Amino acid sequence: MSTLIYWFRQDLRLADNPALTQACEQAQALLPVYCAAPQTLTPWGFPRKGPHRQSIENAAVRALDDQLKAKGSALLHVEGDPVEQLIALARRLSVKKIICERIAAPEEEAQVDALRAAGLQVEDHWQSSLFALESLPMHVEELPDVFSSFRRSVEKAGTASRQVLDAPAALPGLPDGVTAEAIPCLSPPDTDPRSAFPYQTPAFDGSEQSGRQHLQRYFDRQLANSYKATRNNLSAVDDSTKFSPWLALGSLSAPQIDQALKAFEAAQGANDSTYWIFFELLWRDYFRFLHLKYGRRLYRASSLNGGAEPSHNPQGFERWCRGDTGEALIDAGMRELAATGYLSNRMRQIVASYLIHELKSDWRAGAAWFESQLVDYDVYSNQGNWLYIAGHGTDPRGGRHFNTAKQANDHDADGRYRRLWG
Repeated sequence: MSTLIYWFRQDLRLADNPALTQACEQAQALLPVYCAAPQTLTPWGFPRKGPHRQSIENAAVRALDDQLKAKGSALLHVEGDPVEQLIALARRLSVKKIICERIAAPEEEAQVDALRAAGLQVEDHWQSSLFALESLPMHVEELPDVFSSFRRSVEKAGTASRQVLDAPAALPGLPDGVTAEAIPCLSPPDTDPRSAFPYQTPAFDGSEQSGRQHLQRYFDRQLANSYKATRNNLSAVDDSTKFSPWLALGSLSAPQIDQALKAFEAAQGANDSTYWIFFELLWRDYFRFLHLKYGRRLYRASSLNGGAEPSHNPQGFERWCRGDTGEALIDAGMRELAATGYLSNRMRQIVASYLIHELKSDWRAGAAWFESQLVDYDVYSNQGNWLYIAGHGTDPRGGRHFNTAKQANDHDADGRYRRLWG
């Protein structure tokens, strides 16, 4: 009897999950597993995963377990180092093969390498991007080092997004002797009424069901027609698509969003705003493909540029984290992040620039703080965006230094956002 382990990583969904579909086709008995890694501290002394991230992931994992049970399976939730836990499970069940998604970041790649070194066969599938690797008009090794060149290439080639797959109609049964216990429920922090992403509510809980409902609701309300005009606003739920937490958890896939977008354009007509949603999905893909091209080089202190380690201002960094810099717009943003686990894209750029260029702090500390706090933390986009602001990535303009006073005038001229989080 062919028994396989399916390791859920950042793909907490049943629909449009090619790796899971492959596992269902290959296995006679299938053990779905989610590994909750132990809490660790960053080099700067704070937890890598704060309460907002822990809470939304817990809700999404528990919802996934419910979905699996409805399909005749269940999710085995284990706590501890994923490599150790998976090796122990495989040995106990005499399993030789694990199937999972591929995550092309150093720690995640090292986990797969360690499983293989232990004698396990690991079949990992690249599936988190809009485009399949084989559909790109260039090999990943030839990826342009400027985003606009990448965008023009895929648009000129008419590159199509990966085909969306249905959820498996049924899943293979659990291996004999395996009983999946109830997954512990974490009590989330109280919902802040000012939150632009109230993940503690059922409509925003990070699950596959709420993600698909949000996707439909977004296009049914025709919010896509105003996306370009509102995307740089700072504080409202409807200002941007808010797809990112579901994408980060893998509760929604990029091809699912693109499919809904194309259906909307076919029915309502395309415009600058609908194109800009696609444009943002392209940026998300680009950061993923950069990881495939450069790997660990993106995680060096000076990343691709070489040179000395960045300077750091520990006291300034601590004030920035607390929202106590004395700069009203920056402090408002950092207080929103701490209170809700969410921050608009515009504010992320502004506070990142301030930390790097005004406070002269290490960009890696800022990236780690975002990793700890954000409900939509995504290893590719987080690293890519911090490198972009710091000027240590591929962008030819050497970073982004935002004038805080100008940003406040452009995006919070009436001071409403600063008063909201003052």
